[in-house]
Amino acid sequence: MPHSPAEKKRSLTRVRRVRGQCDALERAIEAGTECGEVLQQIAAIRGAINGLMAEVMEAHLREQFGTGGSPEDASTRIQDTIGLVRSYLK
Repeated sequence: MPHSPAEKKRSLTRVRRVRGQCDALERAIEAGTECGEVLQQIAAIRGAINGLMAEVMEAHLREQFGTGGSPEDASTRIQDTIGLVRSYLK
């Protein structure tokens, strides 16, 4: 998770943007908006979520691999990160 105040602010801004996009999507569906426009909003939300995921993942990777440690610790961190990436790609 982002730890610096600037990283937290950036992440929270992204989350709020996603929330706004989801609210707009809900209104569009309730209003019976054309499928093409709804799909476009869904794609925008997916892009925003992917951007947030990439930002948090980058912070996580920097945190995990920016420090020293024993080879055993590095191996464990690598396996944990592989699991994280695999769950993200599902």
